[in-house]
Amino acid sequence: MPVPGPGELIIILVIALLILGPGKLPEVGSALGKSIREFRKASTDISDSVKMDTSPLPPPSAHVTSVAPVVPVAPTAPVAPTAPSAPPASLAPPPVEPVGSPPHAPAPTTEPTTESR
Repeated sequence: MPVPGPGELIIILVIALLILGPGKLPEVGSALGKSIREFRKASTDISDSVKMDTSPLPPPSAHVTSVAPVVPVAPTAPVAPTAPSAPPASLAPPPVEPVGSPPHAPAPTTEPTTESR
């Protein structure tokens, strides 16, 4: 890409001065400089992180912890499945009262009473 010469730079600055005016030109120039500086910093940060990620791994350390040998387990005979047993009383859920009845109402009985005869 060709680099603009000094004459071309002067023409670009004159056009920018006419478009932006003398008050805004320094503000735009400083904002443009900050943007370029941040872009360069970000690109160097990315290139540094890529260099760190592609660095070779360090050699394995000489400290190797001993691991207990694996002892094979003898196969056992298959066990027949059993019926599931009821959970222990400590794990059983508490009894649930019916939703429609008040908490202190007596339980309904199915035996005929003497009044209904």
